[in-house]
Amino acid sequence: MKKYFAWLLIGALGYACNQDNQTGKTLSENTDAMTADAETETETKKIPELSIYNLPSTWTTQDNEEIKLEDLYGDVLVMTMIYTTCPTACPRLIADMKYVESLIPEEDADKVKFVTVSIDPETDTPQRLKEFAEMNNMVSEKWVFLRGTPDDTREFANVLAVSYKKISPMQFSHSNIISVFDEKGVMVFQKEGLNVDYHSIVDAVKKEIHN
Repeated sequence: MKKYFAWLLIGALGYACNQDNQTGKTLSENTDAMTADAETETETKKIPELSIYNLPSTWTTQDNEEIKLEDLYGDVLVMTMIYTTCPTACPRLIADMKYVESLIPEEDADKVKFVTVSIDPETDTPQRLKEFAEMNNMVSEKWVFLRGTPDDTREFANVLAVSYKKISPMQFSHSNIISVFDEKGVMVFQKEGLNVDYHSIVDAVKKEIHN
């Protein structure tokens, strides 16, 4: 039986070599081509020094999938930080984000993602984030809800200049900021406050899409 499997393996390797020869490529040439493709992809995906994609943190989405921020590379991002049990400012921030989404032209919609990062990862489990997304009709692929560790969340908030502080077991005081990032993860625009000038945010998004 061992001899049979040995001959089977040899035959498979011989067939693979023949196939490479028939197409005019050696195994070495195929390897070189794969390496060249990888180098081209790396060259294309250069990450600037100020990009959030340099952060090594791992996040969990509302679908309980682990991602790196770099996985969002290639899309223009509209981002804010909230917590789902917030009774006042966060619902308004979410409404602002949804209104901005509604102003993005249909032909540009697949180039933008709307990202919310929880400042209360202890409460905002993936299940809780998913329920929140469903409750607010934010269930398309354009909407990404992220939950990280307390340390990663604090680090990311510092990058976005978002301050927050726990003032009771279920309540935080926090900045109300919407940020726009280009496809390489570099912040290009910020707007602070509620009921903001939506069109300035949309203009920033459209500028990056058509840059």
